[in-house]
Order: sequence, then C-alpha cells, then structure tokens
Amino acid sequence: MDLDLAGRRVVVTGAASGIGAACARAFAAEGAEVAGIDRSPGGTVTHRADLTVEDEVRSALDSAAASLGGVDAVVACAGISGPFGRGIEHIGLDEWNAVLAVNVTGTFLTAKHALPYLRRSASPAMVLLASDSSFVAAPGMVPYNASKGAVLQLARALSVDLAPDGVRVNCVCPSVVDTPMSRADLGVADVGFSDVGFPVQSPEEVARHVLYLASPVSRPVNGHALVSDFGYLARSSFPA
Repeated sequence: MDLDLAGRRVVVTGAASGIGAACARAFAAEGAEVAGIDRSPGGTVTHRADLTVEDEVRSALDSAAASLGGVDAVVACAGISGPFGRGIEHIGLDEWNAVLAVNVTGTFLTAKHALPYLRRSASPAMVLLASDSSFVAAPGMVPYNASKGAVLQLARALSVDLAPDGVRVNCVCPSVVDTPMSRADLGVADVGFSDVGFPVQSPEEVARHVLYLASPVSRPVNGHALVSDFGYLARSSFPA
C-alpha cells in the first residue's frame, strides 16, 4: 500500500535513538522530508532542543519548519522512563517532575508550537507516542504510567479541539519495545531480549504504525489510540 508520504514534511522529536530514530528513518525511506529534534546529538537529529524548555521548543520547530518549507506531520516520540522498580514512597518529587516534564509537558509544547505550521498544511497530522502503560500499570513505574495516561488523554483532547482545523491527532501505544532505554530498565542492556519470556517488538515495527497514522491514507482516523501489545490488553484475568 502506498502511504502517499513522498514529499511530506515531517518533524520527529526524540530522534536521537529508539522509536524516534526508527520513525525518522522510515519516513525518509518513503520519500518524506524529515527534521529530527532531540536534546542529544546523533541518530537522525537535525535540530537540538530541550523539550521541557518552551523557548527551545519554539525555536527548534521554527527552524525545522523553515528548513522543510512547512510542516505536514509531527511525531512526538521524546520520552523517559524515570524511576524503575520503586514504590511511590521511594520516589522523589524531582524524579516525578522530571518524567512529567519530558513525557507530558514536552509533548504539549511540541503540539502547541507545531500547530501554526500544521494549520497551513493540506493534510495535517500529529502522532503522539504513548504506551500500553496508558491503559495498564507496570509495577514500580508510577511516574511513567501516569505520564503515558496523560499523553493518551492529551491526544484525545487535541483531536477534539483541532478537528475544526482539520488537524488529526492520534497516538500509538506499544508494549515493550527493544530500545536502549527499555534494555537498561529491564536489566538486559548487554544481552538483549532473546530470553525474557514475553514478546518484544522492534522500533521499526512501531514506526510502521506511526507512518500510517501520519499519512493521508489514514484521513478518517482521528482521536484513536493504536495499541500494539500482542493482544495482552484484550485478555481476561479469568484463570481459564
């Protein structure tokens, strides 16, 4: 299926590694013009910004839009996991604030400052990276779970508010993805996920879902949360 992405102008945040880098590469392979934003260099990054600082987000998006000649789609992938394996009584306020600043505020600021450019596009779209943790809570990850629930609801709220402008907003909610961040969190940084006993997807698999939602082909789809979790959310807890 042709996703009609050739020439589409796309901005991807969190482009230094993981899902963001995979998305940027996948868009480029389909002929899109891509600008990557991250606070770290490397990967597919073309513009540097700390996404928790509004002036830096605004400047990076202005620069990206200028380099691309406009913006047709924005993919907000930047995120951190924060404290892992700790109960709430062992989580500092600074740790809580850090996770919400990147995952929620950073996504909000990206959407806010991309919007003026998206409104000028003939087929504008936003895709936010949430998680299956938007629906089910992973133990020992209270800040992350809360932040991804917020990203899901942010996508829904934006889809309603921006519908009159023709800007579609959807989110992708994957389970465990094989990225440097998840490997570090789960203690498999050196050996990988080959023997963990649960299914793991690749960043490239997530990128395919993102490309569809960011493409004109998905024009009727708005306010949707695409869950890619190998069917775990659909399973009953009934022990049969």
